[in-house]
Amino acid sequence: MRFGDDFEGHDVDRSVWVPHYLPQWSSRAESAATYEVADSELRLSIPREQGLWCPGEHEGPLRVSGIQSGVFSGEAGSTVGQQPFRDGLRVREAQPTQWGWTPHHGVLEVRARMELTARSMASVWMVGIEDEPRRSGEICLFEVFGDTIDQAGAAVGMGIHPFRDPALHDDFDAPRLAIDVANFHRYVADWRPGRVDFFVDDEHVRTVEQAPDYPMQMMIGVFDFPERPAAAGHAGHVPLFVLDYVREA
Repeated sequence: MRFGDDFEGHDVDRSVWVPHYLPQWSSRAESAATYEVADSELRLSIPREQGLWCPGEHEGPLRVSGIQSGVFSGEAGSTVGQQPFRDGLRVREAQPTQWGWTPHHGVLEVRARMELTARSMASVWMVGIEDEPRRSGEICLFEVFGDTIDQAGAAVGMGIHPFRDPALHDDFDAPRLAIDVANFHRYVADWRPGRVDFFVDDEHVRTVEQAPDYPMQMMIGVFDFPERPAAAGHAGHVPLFVLDYVREA
């Protein structure tokens, strides 16, 4: 095993993880995750009092609790930063460069469960470190929107997004799987040169015949969309995303 984090102790390993979501476009204070590490689990949540992420900048109100295994940005006022969510976006708070864990190919595995409603989602994805704009592609291990969950299962998104990488094209799908995402499942991306295979609980789900070819960092997040209506009986629900471990083989 090249890398593993079982989330032992009482906090995330700060040499690996940055407990903020894209802080360069916001600030460390305003992008801080709500989380706890206990019983060998990372538990990300979004309590009702948590503020919006990038209000006035992000189209549509959004709340996020996320951690990431690297961070990079230019100076405040520059347009240099990871995962800009619109054209012309400028760095609000410069970030010290930190490469905690940035694999380049490997078998990436996450064991996780989630408690979501129609107005929330959870995801684990890899993004290029973007020290150059073209090194920006994404491998989405999985994403689940709460409004796709029913008694028969859920739509589990996985695939490739190119963003500013001209060598890639969009290849993403969200097949419905007969799993209860409130229980733990193992989500795997086998990332090789020119190919990514996706698995859930050892079952092959899909293959993408292309792959980013540069170091990438892991992003882990749970999201709440306040403008979306909550299902009956879920008005006060707190989205929860629980990870048992992250591994690279």
